Amino acid sequence: MEIVLTVIAKDRPGLVETISETITKNSGNWVDSSMARLEGQFAGILSVSVPEAAIESLTSDLESLGNEGIEIQVRTGSEKQEIPSGRYAHVELTGADHPGIVHEVSRTLSKFGVNVEALKTEIFSASMSGTPMFSAQAEIFVPADLEIGTLTDELEMIANDLMVEIELRDDH
Repeated sequence: MEIVLTVIAKDRPGLVETISETITKNSGNWVDSSMARLEGQFAGILSVSVPEAAIESLTSDLESLGNEGIEIQVRTGSEKQEIPSGRYAHVELTGADHPGIVHEVSRTLSKFGVNVEALKTEIFSASMSGTPMFSAQAEIFVPADLEIGTLTDELEMIANDLMVEIELRDDH
């Protein structure tokens, strides 16, 4: 059976080892994960395959890690979903940082039924001026009935409003 864990804790050496030890001790297998350190906190989401008979024990042991400052939520994986028709694409965005960039881009994507599969953002200083710059990379899933050109046009319109550069690359 697949379970999904979300993890947050103050970052420290040995954190992943503690979590993986708990999973292994309960006959679990670490399958897939995405984790990062942000503002001194460690956060992640991971998928674990575990025998059904060990789920209760694993869940209990993971929850007890709260005593060590490691907050973990456990969710049972959903049934395998039918894969919709469509294609993957990649969005890259760069521009001067200001509030609302993620909201406007995600609203546009949602309006067209596009799903954000993965998102990485950061703020950095421009090399010459030191101006705060915003960068985002997103992996998206575009429905089969949506022309990439239509989505590109819409993103270019909001890019002008947001004063950012947006590039959409069809990954198929």
